[in-house]
Amino acid sequence: MIRTLAFSALLLLGAAPLQAQESTLDRIQSAKSLRVCVWPDYFGISYRDPKTQQLSGIDVDMARALGRDLDVRVEFVDSSFAKLIADVTEGRCDVAMFAIGITPLRLEKLRFTKPHLASDIYAITTQSNRRIKGWNDIDKPGSVVAVAKGTLHEPVMKEKLKAATLKVLDTPHAREQEVESGRADVFMTDFPYSQRMLKTTDWARLIKPDVTYHITPYAYAMRQGDDLWHARLEQFVAKVKSNGELKAAAERHGLLPIAVLD
Repeated sequence: MIRTLAFSALLLLGAAPLQAQESTLDRIQSAKSLRVCVWPDYFGISYRDPKTQQLSGIDVDMARALGRDLDVRVEFVDSSFAKLIADVTEGRCDVAMFAIGITPLRLEKLRFTKPHLASDIYAITTQSNRRIKGWNDIDKPGSVVAVAKGTLHEPVMKEKLKAATLKVLDTPHAREQEVESGRADVFMTDFPYSQRMLKTTDWARLIKPDVTYHITPYAYAMRQGDDLWHARLEQFVAKVKSNGELKAAAERHGLLPIAVLD
């Protein structure tokens, strides 16, 4: 039944189905296992509690729902934005489900489903920082802006900043340390991660853009060239939007303001 629906979707899309042995969907059904890449430090999305080691978040819920839809077990594979493209294209996971921002660079290497979330860019500074009072204080001479390598914020801020100094750090944690220590004024992030900072630290202060700054749609990513698997994933995304599962998960994890439900 699953196979029939997927081929039907392909025909509707006007795409030629791959040979059976070429599709990720065949491997998943044969092994009865779905390998899902997640970044386990993404609050509200795919976050691993340091005490319990349990994963939670909207995309953990959606990955488990996809496993049920396919009638297979789900295996979570730790990844990151820096390793995303390699992990997907080299076959360490079947799909990446950790709110992957659709960017031009990633579109060159990966294929995406329709978006399920969309977030603007936000800034985090310290409670004690006197330089940054509002969004317009960020891009000024003397300001230091930190971003994490491999995130969508790296190319966006390289393009948008005119006067501030940009620091690209190897990890999100390093980015946060730069701001907490005072070596940087702000770090750039998105809505889910900004909520983590406000809930888990006593030093973070949120700076919101005064008007829309740079909205990025988030979706699930897979390797290119597998029309059958892509059609099956699109079928799943459409299903969880129409049956309310995505909305319920967004509400559960405080992400309803950025959910794309149509």
